[in-house]
Amino acid sequence: MEKLISKENIYKFLDWLIKMIGYSVILILASFLFKHTLYIDKEWFGLWSFLAAIIIYLLNKTVKPILFKLTIPITGLTLGLFYPFINLVILKLVSIILGPHFEIYGILFAVFASILISILNIIMDNFLDKLLRREN
Repeated sequence: MEKLISKENIYKFLDWLIKMIGYSVILILASFLFKHTLYIDKEWFGLWSFLAAIIIYLLNKTVKPILFKLTIPITGLTLGLFYPFINLVILKLVSIILGPHFEIYGILFAVFASILISILNIIMDNFLDKLLRREN
């Protein structure tokens, strides 16, 4: 029987937790910068942003691959410019799931937020991989 608490599982959990905190911080900062386009419930906004980050993560693992496969022709015709709109759909789904606690007004901000999340994901993947995987 394999150990449940292995070094690899700890690394995976830390990677996931740091990403969720990073996404939460981005969402909180964006809600302060773009007050009229992103609303996170001010009572327990840390909780709602963390919950939104978890839902974004789950939707990216489940719904996004399906949306990507369905929109390959459009993405190909636009030379990849349609891809941020897939992220827009994910953010709108989060807005629907969390209801009045997390709302996005306008398409432009949602595309901007999805680009920020994508950039953060690339940075954190590179940084966390080097930090957590390095052998001393």
